[in-house]
Amino acid sequence: MLDLEFTELSDVGKVRDHNEDYFGHTAPPTPEQARNQGWLFMLADGVGGQDRGEVASRLAVETLQSGFRDFRSNEAPSACLQRLVQAANLKIYEAAAAAGPSGSNMCTTVVACLLRYDRVAVAHVGDSRCYLVRRGQAEALTHDHSLVGEQMRMGLISEEEAATSDRRHVLSRSLGANMFVNVDLDEHQVLPGDVLLLSSDGLHGSLTPAEIASIVGQNHDLGHAARKLIALALEKDGGDNITVQLIRIKSVERMGMYRGRPYKLR
Repeated sequence: MLDLEFTELSDVGKVRDHNEDYFGHTAPPTPEQARNQGWLFMLADGVGGQDRGEVASRLAVETLQSGFRDFRSNEAPSACLQRLVQAANLKIYEAAAAAGPSGSNMCTTVVACLLRYDRVAVAHVGDSRCYLVRRGQAEALTHDHSLVGEQMRMGLISEEEAATSDRRHVLSRSLGANMFVNVDLDEHQVLPGDVLLLSSDGLHGSLTPAEIASIVGQNHDLGHAARKLIALALEKDGGDNITVQLIRIKSVERMGMYRGRPYKLR
């Protein structure tokens, strides 16, 4: 059966007077649900400053959590995340409309991971990220939905130019901006010893993948690793809220799929 350990930590940073990041998880209450439903982790970074960004990020996480508890038998992980993120988007869109002018820019990013058997399904909108840390390397499993991210993928600017651009925080996609949102979805196999890292841009905007991999690799205690990551982000910048979730895979259940149904591999 899938077995994991995790930690979650957030810091307001050096400049902001409140935290617009919000995070959460849903742990299966029984071994049967751990096997059939899995674990859900999610992180959201509210945007809009005074336009209720912290409300949007909290709504996103709480909507995903409540929707995940309404487990649908035989629903594929990616389909589940698609449904949950669309529900969160609509909830934020409706809340912004109800708030009137004060909610005009009430939006948030979101990144979510659903772990089941030996797979992780990843959904994201915006520039919050998920990394896979394996064998001393940190690989981003998401790509930023931002203006400079799109320019970089089109070859218009370099990675170095994107990192220093004054428009790097301008999003091309977010939850709550429209009634429907395009959600990026992907699935990956996970192995014992892998660490998944979910972060807001206050963390990965300050640290390189090599620095992330080094700190995670040198600190077996996930809580200590999270504190070290945030401390280094504060030392190098600290101009934004900083949030990180770390999930270490301890063991997996190898599964195959046949006609949409899982079966155990020997």
